[in-house]
Amino acid sequence: MYCIHFTSHDLIQTRIVTAPDPLWEITLSSHLLGRRNEDPLLLGWHRSAQQSLRAGTALRERSELFLGVNRAHGDFPDFLTPSLRDGGVDDGLEAVVGTRPDRLSRDVAMVAADRGALPTAAQDLSAGRVTALRELTAGMRDYYDAVVRPQWHWVTASFAADHAARCRAVAAGGLAALLNSLHPSLSFSDGVLRIEGYPRDRDLHLGGRGLVLVPSFFKRGTRPITLIDDALPPVLVYQVDRSAGLLAVRHQEALSALVGRTRAAILELCAEGGSTSSIAARLGQSPSTASEHLAVLRQAGLVYSERRRNSVEHRLAPLGMALLEGRPAQAEQ
Repeated sequence: MYCIHFTSHDLIQTRIVTAPDPLWEITLSSHLLGRRNEDPLLLGWHRSAQQSLRAGTALRERSELFLGVNRAHGDFPDFLTPSLRDGGVDDGLEAVVGTRPDRLSRDVAMVAADRGALPTAAQDLSAGRVTALRELTAGMRDYYDAVVRPQWHWVTASFAADHAARCRAVAAGGLAALLNSLHPSLSFSDGVLRIEGYPRDRDLHLGGRGLVLVPSFFKRGTRPITLIDDALPPVLVYQVDRSAGLLAVRHQEALSALVGRTRAAILELCAEGGSTSSIAARLGQSPSTASEHLAVLRQAGLVYSERRRNSVEHRLAPLGMALLEGRPAQAEQ
């Protein structure tokens, strides 16, 4: 059993990340490709991703070091998933390049002890040579572009559906309800989160650092996992419901077919609220073009607009919210 021990301060510090983490998705997706596909929803992705790796000689060669130290079985290096950042895949890969030599040496030695022979370049990686780190991250970037990024719309839709479900759990029963909702193997009571059936017995004392919950689309298996090194910022990675994300993607595609992609995107932005200029900037369009689309949506009763000083703010009307969420609108009394 794996036991994670919380203090009162840890409970305050515990949070869920606000966006999918590309490096976790890169790392964990390769574990799925290294095994027989177990999820019918991923059958098409699994087949096309393996074909990309087999057919693309340059991609396979550039990814060799990454795939060599990140095999599908056993432990994998912590340095492949550095502390979460907000800058996306490029920022994460730069963090990998900045990994301390002692951590590289320890992580690579752990993988070698567990799995035997590694690519020759792994010796340079273990020594902390920047050329090897650049080779590693270049391969990770190519792998991301070919294997992960084509599914990113599904990844983000699944993440959004999971985030909404976890927020409902917190609203209904607090942090304990959230932690208990992550997976049947988890149970939280008396300040301890217990994970049944973990590969080895462990105790992690958070010591006031809090716990970062990381939803992952490509995580293999359903039991949550953590980092190997307890001294690193503590995370708990769990699998999202891919089917919920798929439903959201299909609904989004249907909505785009109904109102057009641009107006569907504007509806999503109006769910957060924003001015004409801010919505236009996020769409990459002129304010006049965004204003024309907003006028059509407003006339259809999907958004409402309110002037505030020198700008016009836009939000979803109840009918627009119902359309965006794919549910029947509430009839007026």
